[in-house]
Amino acid sequence: MSTLIPCIIAGGAGTRLWPVSREAMPKPFMRLPDGESLLQKTFVRAVGLADVDRILTVTNRDVYFRTVDDYRQLNKNHVSLDFILEPFGRNTAPAIAAAALHVARLYGDDAHLLILPADHLIKDVEAFAQAVSTARELADQGWIVTFGIVPTKAETGFGYIEKGQSLNSTATAYQVARFVEKPDADTAQGYLDGGLHLWNGGMFCMRADTILRELQEHAPQVLASVKACLERSPSKEGNHELQLELDSELFALAPDISIDYAVMEPSQKVAVVPCQLGWSDIGSWQAMRELSPADTDGNQCNGQTVLHEVTNCYIDSPRRLVGGVGLDNLIIIDTPDALLIADANRSQDVRIIAKELKRQGHDAYRLHRTVTRPWGTYTVLEEGKRFKIKRIMVRPQASLSLQMHHHRSEHWIVVSGMARVTNGDSEFLLDTNESTFIKPGRTHRLINPGVVDLVMIEVQSGEYLGEDDIVRFTDVYGRVPVETLNT
Repeated sequence: MSTLIPCIIAGGAGTRLWPVSREAMPKPFMRLPDGESLLQKTFVRAVGLADVDRILTVTNRDVYFRTVDDYRQLNKNHVSLDFILEPFGRNTAPAIAAAALHVARLYGDDAHLLILPADHLIKDVEAFAQAVSTARELADQGWIVTFGIVPTKAETGFGYIEKGQSLNSTATAYQVARFVEKPDADTAQGYLDGGLHLWNGGMFCMRADTILRELQEHAPQVLASVKACLERSPSKEGNHELQLELDSELFALAPDISIDYAVMEPSQKVAVVPCQLGWSDIGSWQAMRELSPADTDGNQCNGQTVLHEVTNCYIDSPRRLVGGVGLDNLIIIDTPDALLIADANRSQDVRIIAKELKRQGHDAYRLHRTVTRPWGTYTVLEEGKRFKIKRIMVRPQASLSLQMHHHRSEHWIVVSGMARVTNGDSEFLLDTNESTFIKPGRTHRLINPGVVDLVMIEVQSGEYLGEDDIVRFTDVYGRVPVETLNT
């Protein structure tokens, strides 16, 4: 059988799961109760399939290092990693077009491309593997295969797939009659009772040349623009990893359209494999709460709580005590810089809050108080009109860029570990409890030369403390000279 290349699509901000999911730390990186992220679970599921020795990931350039961190913890067999790095999202059709062109060029037109969203949960891994096996047989017959989830309730939050004629004697695959948008409650109940409709799981399996042919027929502008973009996009390879960074100017010309609208709905070559996988897209806090057992009052709580006459509530507050009196059917999500309180029946509407924060340009749409960077993390501890205090953690052997700020000074105090500091023309080591002061306009760099994490406190002072007051001169992570995020 042809080579199988699982392709993990890691895009989208997961706005219905705000304030935990944010643009710079989106839904795939959310930790489930067992400590693994949705992205990690998708990776493990993909590498566990037979004959897989390479994983392709299409993701945003800004979360590449966090993605690698999640993979590194689980990649025990040293599966090779391909990355297509988007400068910004353009929906699933351009992402899948880029993946198909990449796979066809490097691994053959007949390679099987298995498209997996990074933020779905599948509990029955054996059933998933069997469904993939069935899909691969159909892919070799020229079908684009989608995985239809057998519905367990009248769900109005999912799109549906209507089954057409059977494609095999065992009735394990059908031609798709049509795709259906999210229905109202009565229509969803009819779909559940009728047995002809499946939830659209957003997963696909097909030969690379098949999806390229269908793109050429039904979405030629998508294919042409992505093909032109790939021709201008730089790549680098080494240590079982290949990176292809999409050219931002040409990628911006790609139509912003989903693969469903671009290909799946107009194509006559789409099949569906019905599945019972223990599947969830974790698309809302209501879906998230279903992963945890409830107590005798119907509450699911993560963190310390003191509750009196509280029923049917989901409370996630790992860092702060929550007291509740006389509450019912609420979702309460507490993070260091934002608190969500919502009617559990309206969990889908949380995205409205995230949308409004984005319109206002509020940091809480994009960033957490703790921000992950390629070299480690920083946490804003406190800030005022002319000052900001951060806790900075630098991983062993990691380095911040050589940089300069126009409007602020910085005072660095080492809490633990050792730092190698460049401060103007001087380079020196700082041990625990030692410090240095950096004047505005002076070039500086921070390196952790040790084998344990470097932790330090940074005190910023000045007339302007915005994260865009940074000029980079050199950077080992290939970031642009001027960036909107600090360090």
